[in-house]
Amino acid sequence: MPRRALTGSRIRAKRLEMGLKQAALAQVVGISPAYLNLIEHNKRRIGGKLLLDLAQELRVDAAALSEGVEAALVSSLMGAANQEGIGEVARADEFAGRYPGWAGVLAAQFERIKRLEHTVATLTDRMAHDPFLSTSLHEVLSTAASIRSTASILAGGDGVEPEWQARFQRNLLEDAKRLADGAGALVSHLDGEGEVDVAYGTPVEALEEFLAAHSYHLAEVEVGGDIAAEGVAADYIARYRRDAARMELAAFGRDVAQGMDPVQLAAKYDASVSAVLRRIATLPLTKGQEPVGLVICDGSGTVTFRKPVDGFLVPRFGAACPLWPLYQALLRPQVPVCMVVEQAGRDMPRFLVYAAAEARQPAGFDGVQIIDATMLMIPESRAGLGEATGLPIGSSCRICARVVCAARREASILANADVV
Repeated sequence: MPRRALTGSRIRAKRLEMGLKQAALAQVVGISPAYLNLIEHNKRRIGGKLLLDLAQELRVDAAALSEGVEAALVSSLMGAANQEGIGEVARADEFAGRYPGWAGVLAAQFERIKRLEHTVATLTDRMAHDPFLSTSLHEVLSTAASIRSTASILAGGDGVEPEWQARFQRNLLEDAKRLADGAGALVSHLDGEGEVDVAYGTPVEALEEFLAAHSYHLAEVEVGGDIAAEGVAADYIARYRRDAARMELAAFGRDVAQGMDPVQLAAKYDASVSAVLRRIATLPLTKGQEPVGLVICDGSGTVTFRKPVDGFLVPRFGAACPLWPLYQALLRPQVPVCMVVEQAGRDMPRFLVYAAAEARQPAGFDGVQIIDATMLMIPESRAGLGEATGLPIGSSCRICARVVCAARREASILANADVV
């Protein structure tokens, strides 16, 4: 049922909420109770002065009666229904119109479940591949084993000479201190001040934290300014400056809004496709516009830059999914790849993905050749994918729920993996 056709249901819900009798409301706005009854059961269309009068008496904006709940609420309900295999997806709008409070609760729970699943996946990736965590655990376990071995010797009887007993006791004390220090460091690392996506101290992660704070758009650089930085941050800012100079913000933003694809943009601005993908990822968002994601890897496949986007999990540690178009682009430098992909998960989010790889020779003609691949991920709500089927991909094998996958390298730790 169209959203406007539910105006009567919203009028009835608001009237009951305020404790008004149907006859009393009808008398105030100058219509018969029978006619109001037909309106409230969506059997008569309503608009104009009558709608305004009813909205005034019900102390609500007329648009709230005619338009109802936001599209995002209905979209969340439909996503939840699709995920659970409920065959009443088409009635999500009607349910939201009749029971906006309960609809809001269900939508909020669905969104919370998605956030929790993202948190679990991120923490799992962290537990499986974090080098600091692995070292700390090894230290704790090794120290505990040493303490157990020394204690078993001391508890073995009276045959240990006093000199050796004193030495073993000193070893126990030192191992106990080391165990306490290692456990404390491990707890501090896991705690991470309550944040899942914490920075780990590497230059790349510090750069990502800085960019996230600026929404990946450096306004100072756009107008010719500079930002003091060194190392990988300085390299990134220098590349950002070159991209911004070649693809002026206002003109480039207009071309993107008009639907020009990356290859067309590359030809117009005499830039590489990889540079165009990077530039798109730095554009400021308009009101209500979803952000895009960006991933860059080197020739080994190691992710060297990540701009995350909801629904597309990029592992911070370890290898990513080998089915990503990012890696297909590595096999064909200078040949752009465009593909619709579908991430594993409860709501199976789809993305329009562009990827391209390019070769660099920073040391000159006779120097070593470096290949980087860049991948831009555009959410389906922004890309307008329609009914297009996406290529099934994951984030990494360790936390991928797909059972059937020709590219799987290791078993998933998800016990209930049931996505094909």
